[in-house]
Amino acid sequence: MTTNAELLSRRAQAVARGVSSIHPIAVERAENAELWDVEGKRYIDFAGGIAVLNTGHRHPQVMAAVDAQMQRYTHTCFQVMSYEPYVALAERLNALAPGQGPHKTLLLTTGAEAVENAVKIARFHTKRSAVIAFSGGFHGRTMLTLGLTGKVPAYKTGFGPFPEIYHAPFPNPLHGVSADQSLGMLEYFFKVDVEPERVAAIIIEPVQGEGGFYIAPPEFLERLRQLCDRHGIVLIADEIQTGAARTGKFFAIEHSGVVPDLITMAKSLAGGFPLSAVVGRAEIMDSVGPGGLGGTYAGSPPACAAALAVLDIIACEGLLERSLRLGEMIQARLKKLADSVTRIGDVRGLGAMVAMEFFQDEAHRAPDPELTKALVTRAAERGLILLPCGMYGNVVRILVPLTASDALVDEGLTIIEQCLESLILAVA
Repeated sequence: MTTNAELLSRRAQAVARGVSSIHPIAVERAENAELWDVEGKRYIDFAGGIAVLNTGHRHPQVMAAVDAQMQRYTHTCFQVMSYEPYVALAERLNALAPGQGPHKTLLLTTGAEAVENAVKIARFHTKRSAVIAFSGGFHGRTMLTLGLTGKVPAYKTGFGPFPEIYHAPFPNPLHGVSADQSLGMLEYFFKVDVEPERVAAIIIEPVQGEGGFYIAPPEFLERLRQLCDRHGIVLIADEIQTGAARTGKFFAIEHSGVVPDLITMAKSLAGGFPLSAVVGRAEIMDSVGPGGLGGTYAGSPPACAAALAVLDIIACEGLLERSLRLGEMIQARLKKLADSVTRIGDVRGLGAMVAMEFFQDEAHRAPDPELTKALVTRAAERGLILLPCGMYGNVVRILVPLTASDALVDEGLTIIEQCLESLILAVA
């Protein structure tokens, strides 16, 4: 039997050092919200492959759809010959997009590719070059998307310079940034750095992912929409981590009632298969001429089949409603825990996108990445997979599959409580 240590030793010899892993665990198999490593140990999955598995590992309906597609054809390149799954998925995403439309869709492979193409489209449509993003945002690892990402360690260190990109502070009252201050910085940019007539797009995550699960206030998004309208700027909602029912709406931006011009999707769109999308207003999407968009593997037939199955599962299994109930359940438990663990400075979430933030002191002034890291490590030792995030590495996020049972989620939350109790007692 291969052990975790043996496989990780082989990995160290074969895989580039820059590819890191949070957990020293090698997975052998997975079902729904559970994993088993190569040594047979079972884990509850509260990470979901970083928000990729809203419908769980290997959902039978997804697997059946992919298997059926594999029996027909696996690849033609959509730019060479069209195929129905791509068209059918575009039709369904167009129908789901907020706003009256008409909408059109471009299918791709990765989240970074979706963001790259959204910016390309916005630049072509506006004939402008500059882009504004927000501190703490994460938009990918390519050169353009790294530039958009609002966190330097460890993503951006040593990789610059980046394209013409400006970062405004994300509204975050917990860390002293109001919506007024964030919007004021945008107006400041227009006075000292870049005229609004040169800005092609503003991109924002309705709920920040890697940045710490901070939720953009609806009134802030409304005013941002007004600012974009006033200056002819394309508003891009990055829904790569928030989309596909994670927050209780298909798109998180729907909670605000704001209609973006373009939306990027990936992660849970295809239930574990690589697929991404840009969905947006037809007049903007169609501004790019034939040949200007595409990719060899973009809109892979098996991934399109998987995504069509995911959309059916979300509807048939009531996962929008399930996300809301699951989020209430998780937040209730964590807020009760925060009543006794004063180093938990905040518990927040939108639907089943939930996080808790740790501080070194009861006044919640100094972030505590060490306690966060210790909790993630201790939980894995007890059979629960968690993920850290946040600008200071002091946030634990929960992205459990929406298909997980209440009993399984309860078991995972109990592990969190037990681990925190032991860790707090150890330093008391």
